[in-house]
Amino acid sequence: METQKMNYAVPAAIIIAGVVVAGAIVWSIGKSATPQPAASADAATGSLEAMAPIGPADHIRGAAKPAVTIVEYSDTECPYCKRFHMTMQDIMKKYDGKIAWVYRHFPIKERHQKSFNEAKATECAAKIGGKDMFWPYIDAVYAATPSNDQLDPAELTRIAVNLKLDAAKFAACQASTDVEKTINDQRDNAIATGAPGTPWSILVGPDGKKYAVNGALPMEEVSKLVDMALKK
Repeated sequence: METQKMNYAVPAAIIIAGVVVAGAIVWSIGKSATPQPAASADAATGSLEAMAPIGPADHIRGAAKPAVTIVEYSDTECPYCKRFHMTMQDIMKKYDGKIAWVYRHFPIKERHQKSFNEAKATECAAKIGGKDMFWPYIDAVYAATPSNDQLDPAELTRIAVNLKLDAAKFAACQASTDVEKTINDQRDNAIATGAPGTPWSILVGPDGKKYAVNGALPMEEVSKLVDMALKK
């Protein structure tokens, strides 16, 4: 009798284990586009219309006169941001000539202690090497970091040297507070727009209408939003 019970129990246990594993996989997929929590509960009360106007001080990649612009607020140590950075690189290739990408800083220092200093490094790269240097520098940071505060701070200088930036000037900028206001202002603006976490993006269509892009949406979902905006 005990043997018979065991015979039934084993397959039952296998089935249950399979359900648990399957459930875990579904939960993991569902979490893939989930942004990390924001630093302030006030973000939930924000409005897309609070987005600061795009201007000369912004870091803009893509078309000079885009039909669609995606303004991204991001944290270099957020793993979802790392994934979304690659997605946005693909989006820029797919919609070449039709789209612009604006990168703004949203380092959540309470979660990632290194992200603010990394944001400073990207701004220092732009300050020393010119605005066009921002993009190769931040691309290199996202490529190098394992995320979640695992990037060796020394890598920031190595990236600067690889991009032919003056190491002494870069170190002096990093040690100063010169670029911190820019980062803090962009972080505050992210919260004002209602950012629930990172990555948080706002798509601006040809008619100026704004759409929230919440989390690390996959390529196909971002493409749907861009296509929808282009048809307006």
